[in-house]
Amino acid sequence: MKCEKKELLLYAVTDRHWLNGETLYEQVEKALRGGVTFIQLREKELDRDAFLAEAKEIKALCKKYGVPFVINDNVGIAAEIDADGVHVGQNDMEAGDVREKLGEHKIIGVSARTVEQALEAERRGADYLGVGAVFPTNSKADAVEVGRDTLKAICRAVSIPVIAIGGIGTHNVMELAGNGICGVAAISAIFAQPDIEDAARELKALTQRMVEAS
Repeated sequence: MKCEKKELLLYAVTDRHWLNGETLYEQVEKALRGGVTFIQLREKELDRDAFLAEAKEIKALCKKYGVPFVINDNVGIAAEIDADGVHVGQNDMEAGDVREKLGEHKIIGVSARTVEQALEAERRGADYLGVGAVFPTNSKADAVEVGRDTLKAICRAVSIPVIAIGGIGTHNVMELAGNGICGVAAISAIFAQPDIEDAARELKALTQRMVEAS
């Protein structure tokens, strides 16, 4: 399968920091009920068996809601559970190598911060790009801010869909109008909120307005 632009409208990246006694499964389901259109499972600290079990559960949940499900970085687990795809950063496995391991029909997303990185990722077979951080963010310690001019230049340079990531929330998503992106990725703006379902619903509505204003 390949992803369509509309499936990238509100892309949720999981984070365990705000579980507060809930399971990640419960929180992801709340986000899906709120209208999230894409899920990326991002785990940096779970051991392999726990990660594998969780990935299988979240994959089944996303299938129930008809939403694409990708794994961050871990191509081996993505292949083992037959996830819809994988998202890799610039320091992870290169897109062409991921394609060889996962096959032609899987979704491959690549993080990019420059036009050169974006063009190379597209050339090597990426299906979409995640560009950021477009605003300051605490969710990723090594995030480098990407200027609005660069974001716009990347969108103009490539033919694959581009989403923005990094520090995006209801307070600033409209500032991204006119850059050519087809959606946004969010972490804390969804999972750190007291009502995850409502937060997703509100951010999705604003993101739709932002995209339409472009």
